[in-house]
Amino acid sequence: MAPGSPLEETLTDRLRAAVLGGDFVPNQRLVEADVCEQFGATRTAVRETFKELAGEGLVEILRNKGARVRAVSKAEAIEITEVRMVLEGLSAAKAAERVTPEQAAQLREIVADMRTAVESNDLDRYSELNASLHAKVREIADHRTSASIIERLGAQVVRHKFRLARQPGRAAVSLPQHELIVAAIVAHDPEAAQTAMQQHLRSVAKALEATD
Repeated sequence: MAPGSPLEETLTDRLRAAVLGGDFVPNQRLVEADVCEQFGATRTAVRETFKELAGEGLVEILRNKGARVRAVSKAEAIEITEVRMVLEGLSAAKAAERVTPEQAAQLREIVADMRTAVESNDLDRYSELNASLHAKVREIADHRTSASIIERLGAQVVRHKFRLARQPGRAAVSLPQHELIVAAIVAHDPEAAQTAMQQHLRSVAKALEATD
């Protein structure tokens, strides 16, 4: 089957979602035959999917041993967050330059929902809204190069982000940081937006350092 076919893209999406969703755990071996049976795919399609996910940093292919889910250490997660700090700062600045009134209203709505989630102690909802807010900033920024790198890096540390999001009091700390980011973007202040985003992710890196 030719690379890029709809079936292969669908298989990659499904296996990526399984890895990010925790169906496969770090360092778990991905047995080709089992994946073929589970996803109803050919060996060729599965091998190509492993290669694609290896390129995204989600899977590692071991010589003569097949593939396994890549485990990202805390130290690497911190480094990735530091890189995201630079790229997402750029994204926030671009968003502040380009935001429309309709997009500004959408950002305000998301952050208002985040406050509601904090007040009701709904950490799962807060985590979803957190991801939605960052995705909306990337969408508004319309900076494809940074967005693709940010999304790939973010996928690699999804387990660390999930653990961090569920720490007691963490949402209450990050909420005002997100409110500052949104305030700067809707005010069309690129410098303030970049600073607010970088300070937020610096806080995330420090929180990761403190985790077990």
